[in-house]
Amino acid sequence: MRATSHKWTWTPPSKNNQGYLVVIEAKTPTKKQTASIAVDVSENWDKFPRYGFLSAFPSLSQDQIAKTIARLNRYHINGLQFYDWSAKHHQPLTVASGKVPDSWTDIANRQIEKKTILSYIDEAHRRQMKAMSYNLIYGALANSEQDGTQRSWFLFKDPDHDQVDVNSLPDGWKSAIYLMNPANQEWQNYLTSQQKNIYTYLPFDGWHIDQLGDRGKVYNSDGQPVALADSFTPFLSRIKTADPNKSLVMNAVGQFGQSDIAKAPVDFLYTEVWDDNDPDYFNLKQIIDTNAKLSSGKKNSVLAAYMDYDHSGHFNEAGVLLTDSVIFASDGAHLELGEHMLSKEYFPNHDLTMTASLSSQLVHYYDFLTAYETLLRDDVENAAVRIHSNKRIPISNVPTQGHLWVFAKKKAQNKIIHFINFLDANSIKWRDRDGTQPTPQIRHNLDFTLDEAKPIKSVWLASPDRKQGQPIPLRFKQKSGRVHIMLPTLRYWDMLVFDYR
Repeated sequence: MRATSHKWTWTPPSKNNQGYLVVIEAKTPTKKQTASIAVDVSENWDKFPRYGFLSAFPSLSQDQIAKTIARLNRYHINGLQFYDWSAKHHQPLTVASGKVPDSWTDIANRQIEKKTILSYIDEAHRRQMKAMSYNLIYGALANSEQDGTQRSWFLFKDPDHDQVDVNSLPDGWKSAIYLMNPANQEWQNYLTSQQKNIYTYLPFDGWHIDQLGDRGKVYNSDGQPVALADSFTPFLSRIKTADPNKSLVMNAVGQFGQSDIAKAPVDFLYTEVWDDNDPDYFNLKQIIDTNAKLSSGKKNSVLAAYMDYDHSGHFNEAGVLLTDSVIFASDGAHLELGEHMLSKEYFPNHDLTMTASLSSQLVHYYDFLTAYETLLRDDVENAAVRIHSNKRIPISNVPTQGHLWVFAKKKAQNKIIHFINFLDANSIKWRDRDGTQPTPQIRHNLDFTLDEAKPIKSVWLASPDRKQGQPIPLRFKQKSGRVHIMLPTLRYWDMLVFDYR
């Protein structure tokens, strides 16, 4: 059969911060094919951030760069963290006679090509993605005083300021990381000046600021204790004042400092989740709920949550999709996609690969996240839900093995009820460290009765696991404050929506 192609144009409505699911049908007298894709109409990325990353900047062809960005664009990634591109944390760019060298090495002594960085930024901008420059808020390499830092700026582990706080790194790297005091105004001036230098020579859109979490007791050069978390907002505000048109994102490692960061001029809240403190699926929702509360509902969340941490070979599709289901349904996004999929906190690590099936499924999940963004992430609030299974399927209000987890959100004219399938789960640990979470069986004709006093106009269902996320109208009966509905199928995640009268 000869393949044919057709082109057409569609101009979506101009309403800002709106997602759409575009469904395309191709028909012949004997066959019909359907495909769908999501469209996000948003002026800025901060309302619905879908964050990805780049972590390798050797000599690459333009075709390689374009293909990587195009693939991330298909997942609707709208911002990219350029991880470990710089020569030194305290002096990211070495400028001589007004010029930046064509290449340098990063902290791991990997080759970095300026042309590759510039090409990636250009391709990202062509796809309307933000390009964010990565750096620590307080990092310096050995002998940084040769580049103008001072010993009085460092953080110390003792009040006698004999022992600088140091983060060790593997043998063969350039240096360990020596920590500066982010509350020190001279260090603030120095690092802000370095960031301005970056913007002069590389057209980044902003700064992704990292930290190393709770460092315990630390002191300044006068022997006074330093409250690290309290230092973040003043420094971030100073950075924003210096470059008001640039975006800011800061990592709250294990939520450290997030209550302070939420007050700062950051575009959204970013949490690197660690399973020693937050091991369970429910913890992911709790973090997102906490972030919403800390920002008075004004800032959405992105979680860096590394999957299959101790596994080898391929990512386990079931574990990834369950974790994404929880994060997406809870009003968040997942930093996981770049040149490869993340499994470790050191982003260049790519020991695990995605199967073709997982790659395809994630397209549907990110289409779903984007198309239904106003129901998933736009000023939604937690809501009560009382539900009964007419076929005795176990239901819980927290993730529990052998149960359906059911929870609800609300907007003015909607109640959104999420069903996440833990009926076949072997664990409620989100990281799925060894890649053993089993694929859930597909359940059919799930019969429920829900308490609902408000008059309902219509009920519909959508799932990234079914019909490419297309909405499915459902029959329902509402009588005496109770609603009877039947879900046709459930694999990982179904979203049920009540449209009120």
